[in-house]
Amino acid sequence: MTRPPDSRPTADSPSIWSTLRHPAFRGIWLASALYFIANAMHVMAAAWIMVDRAGSSFLAALVQTAVFLPMFALSLPAGVLADTTDRRRLILLSLAVQGAAVLLLALLLVLGWAGPATILLLTFVAGCCIAVMSPAWNSAIAEILPREQLPQAIVAVGIAYNAARALGPTAAGLIYAVVSAWVLADAGQGAAPAAGVAAGAAHDVAAGAAAARAAGWAGGTVLLLALAGVLVLAWAMNHWPARPHPPSRLPPERLWGGTLAGLRYAWHSEMILAQLLRTAAYGAAGSALWALLPAIGAQRLGSGAEGYGLMMGCLGGGAVVVGLGIGPLRQRLGLEGLVATACVVFAAAMAIAALSRWSLPVYLALAAAGGAWMSVMSTFNTATQTSAPPWVRSRATALHVLSALGSFALGSAFWGAVAGVAGLQAALLIAAALLLAGLLLARPFPLRMGQADEVRQMPFKALLVADEPDPEAGPVAVELIYRVRPDDVAGFLAEAEQLRAPRQRDGATFWRLYRDLDERTRYVERFIVHSWAEYLRQRERATEADRALQARVNAFLADGERVQVRHYLAER
Repeated sequence: MTRPPDSRPTADSPSIWSTLRHPAFRGIWLASALYFIANAMHVMAAAWIMVDRAGSSFLAALVQTAVFLPMFALSLPAGVLADTTDRRRLILLSLAVQGAAVLLLALLLVLGWAGPATILLLTFVAGCCIAVMSPAWNSAIAEILPREQLPQAIVAVGIAYNAARALGPTAAGLIYAVVSAWVLADAGQGAAPAAGVAAGAAHDVAAGAAAARAAGWAGGTVLLLALAGVLVLAWAMNHWPARPHPPSRLPPERLWGGTLAGLRYAWHSEMILAQLLRTAAYGAAGSALWALLPAIGAQRLGSGAEGYGLMMGCLGGGAVVVGLGIGPLRQRLGLEGLVATACVVFAAAMAIAALSRWSLPVYLALAAAGGAWMSVMSTFNTATQTSAPPWVRSRATALHVLSALGSFALGSAFWGAVAGVAGLQAALLIAAALLLAGLLLARPFPLRMGQADEVRQMPFKALLVADEPDPEAGPVAVELIYRVRPDDVAGFLAEAEQLRAPRQRDGATFWRLYRDLDERTRYVERFIVHSWAEYLRQRERATEADRALQARVNAFLADGERVQVRHYLAER
C-alpha cells in the first residue's frame, strides 16, 4: 500500500548549534558565508559602477540578470554533472574560473579599461560558475552531516545567505565610498586652480577623469576583497572534499540523458513533484512583496533609497532571527503547520504593506515576512533534499532552484504589470489572497520528508543473462511473470499497481500490467527502458522501500511459484 503522508520532521531534529559542532560542516559553513558576502559585494559594486559611471538604471538592472540568468539555463545540466562526475573537481574548477573572472574585472577596472559590456560579460561568467557549482555544493553539504541533521544544516546555510545579503552590499558600499573619496582627494591635492573659460572646461574634464578613476579603483578594490571570499571557499572545499561517487561498472550518464532522467524522476515521484509545485505556487504569489518593495517605500511611506535599504534589512533580519529558532517551531507545528502559519503571516504582511502609511507597522510586518519566507523556503528545500536518493539528489536540488527562481522571476514581472494597471494596493491584496488560496494545495500535494528507506539505495543482485548486449543497445523490454493464488488476485493487483511509480521514476518509459486470457491467475508486468545500460542503472537505483514493495507483491504468488523474468532487445 502507498505510504501515508507524514508531515512531521525527524524525531531527533537537532538545533543549528548542533550542526555547527561538526568540524567539517562548520568550516564549510563559515567559508560559504564569506563566499555569499563576496558574491553580494560583486553584484553591488558592478551595479553601482553602472549608475556611477554610465548613469544607467537599466544597465544596473542587467547586472542582476547577468547573475541570475545562468541559474535558469544551467541549474539542471549542472545537477546532472554533480550527480555523474567528481563533485570536488567540479566545484574547484568552477571557483577557479570565477576567481579568474573576478580578478580580471578588478584589474580592468583599476586600469580604466572596463566598460559596461565588459562588466556585464565578466559578471555573467561569474554567474555561470555559481550556477554550475551550486548543485554539487548543495549535495556536498547534505553528505557531510548525518541525515537527521540535514534540516537544520539547510536552515544554517539560509541564515548565512540572508545575513550576507545585508552585510555584503553594506560592506561594499562603505568600501566603495571610502576608496572613491581617497582617490578624489588625492587627485584634488595635485590640481592647480583653474582660470578662465578654457581652464574651467579643462577642470571639468579633469574632474570627470578623476571621478572615473575613483570609480574604477573603488570597484576594483571591492572585487579584490570579493576574490578573497572565492578563494576561502575553494580552500575549504579542498580541505573537506565532497564524498566521491560510488564506483560503477556502467558508463556515466550523458548530459541529455541525465537531464531527462532527472525530469522523469521528479514527474513520477509524488514527494518531489508535490514539493516543486508547492514551491512554485508560493514563490509566484510571494514575489509580489519583493518586486513591489521599492514602490511600497516610495508610494506608501514616502521614503527614498535609505528607506528601501531599511526595508530590505527588515526582511533579512527577520529571516535570520526566525532561522535561529526554526527547529523547535518545526517540531511543534509539523511541516504543514509551519508552512500554513508562515503563509498567513506573509499574507498579513502584504496586506499591512498595502494599507498602512505608517512606517513602523510596515517595518515590523516586513521583519515577520522575512521570517515567514525563510521558514517556508527552507522547509521546501529540506523536504526536497531528504526525499531524493543520492543518484539524483543534485538534480532534485537544481529543480527546486528552478521552481523557486522561475516562479519568482515570472511572478515579479506579473505583479509589476498588475500594479501598473490596478494599482499597488490591489496588486498586494490580490497576491495575499492567492497566497492563502495556495494552502488548498496541501490536500492533493501533501508535503513530507522522505523516510530513510525511501532514499537508501539497495540494488538488486547482479544480473546474469546468456547473451548480454552492448550497454547502449536498446530499447529493452522486461517482463516479470506472476502466478498468484486465485483468492488473492484483488490484493495482488492493488500492490502490483504501486510498482508503476518506481519503475517509471527510475528509468522505464512504459509500464503496464497484463492478465493472461488463457490462465486466469497468470499476470505479466511489462516495462520498457531506453537501453541495456539504463536498465542496469534502474536496478542500481532501487531503494529499500522498492525492495519491500516487490516483496509484498511476491507474497501473493501461488505456493511453489517464483517470479519469472525475461528480457527482450529490440531488433527492428
